[in-house]
Amino acid sequence: MEKLVYPKERTLGTITLVVGVIAWLLLILGTVGVALLFVLLGFIGYLFAQSALIAWLRGTGVRLSEDQLPQLYMQYLQCCEKLEINEPPEAYLLQGDGMMNAFATRFLGRNFVIVLADTVDAMNDLPDGVNFYFGHELGHIKQGHLTSHIWRAPALCLPLIGAAYSRAQEYTCDMHGLACCNSQETAARALAVLAAGADKWRTVNLAGYARQTMSNRGFFADLHELISGYPWLTKRVARALNPDIRMPGRNPFSYLFALFVPYSGRLGGGAAGLGMLMMSVALIGILAAVALPSYQDYVARAELTTKWVASAPLRSALGNYYAANEEVPETLAAAGVGAAQSVGFEYDADSMSLRAQTKVGEFLIQPSDNDGKVVWNCYGEGRKMKKALPTACRSKEEDD
Repeated sequence: MEKLVYPKERTLGTITLVVGVIAWLLLILGTVGVALLFVLLGFIGYLFAQSALIAWLRGTGVRLSEDQLPQLYMQYLQCCEKLEINEPPEAYLLQGDGMMNAFATRFLGRNFVIVLADTVDAMNDLPDGVNFYFGHELGHIKQGHLTSHIWRAPALCLPLIGAAYSRAQEYTCDMHGLACCNSQETAARALAVLAAGADKWRTVNLAGYARQTMSNRGFFADLHELISGYPWLTKRVARALNPDIRMPGRNPFSYLFALFVPYSGRLGGGAAGLGMLMMSVALIGILAAVALPSYQDYVARAELTTKWVASAPLRSALGNYYAANEEVPETLAAAGVGAAQSVGFEYDADSMSLRAQTKVGEFLIQPSDNDGKVVWNCYGEGRKMKKALPTACRSKEEDD
């Protein structure tokens, strides 16, 4: 069945898997295991939402079987046989309220294929067209698209790569759908339903529709495809008619702009979108767990550094006074420090030290005598304070 895999999917699949696994390892090691907690929370949320979907599906949809829509069920089994799927997943017909499509999902190791009733009704004049939808969704299951995204999740969020891998998966599944149809035109007609609706698909000029690919070119058309998980439908129809067709190139600037748009997945697109949404939430939580402490440390260090720089006139005045008089001044004013300069600092005449209150605690600036020269160091209590002390004034004792 290797011939049914779009070539670029293999390359992109390898890249996203390697990058994804490395990213997971870095996240787990970088957060000292905290990432696993967010993954667990994400999985619990996903489990709850997915269980609701499956319960609704089984409680509402019509399961295909030998005694329930047997003709449609036989078509489904024949498609499974063509794709060498020995254990056919549960298949359901579901009312789609006017929507025409199908989707595959997975829950606790069990796979499901769902085709919407309007899609089947639209194909009354071309029953073989339903096989395309069966084959497409079975392609997702056959190629492991419903499970491998977990390991690839960090990489799938990356600009260009994540969306490109998703589009490659769609082309692969279209090839599986084509394999279940009796002709290329049937597969193209089935796709035309998504464009022209339940009635007009019959009169669509497929070759002309495929040629629209050439007119839908340029910066904006290419940019929006590059950030989307689905190829343009005109391209899918063109490939269904001629799998070996060479598509037109894209505007180079569209790649540049697409680099700044992370791929958010097929949000809202059935179970796959739900899974991607839950994974995105988990990843955001993981990244927050990594980034927030670092940001807080940065803010604390910036505040202490600002205090240290602001104390420069005070330290200079106190040092000069001590060197000239060989005694500690009683007040900052006695050392020549103006009231405006001393705002935010408290002066201790007993030790000639300065104190400032910060968000991470009391910042102490204290002098010492080094062969008649006043040397200033900074101190603080608590792990956060000591970690944020400026390098310029940090004493050796604090480093130890």
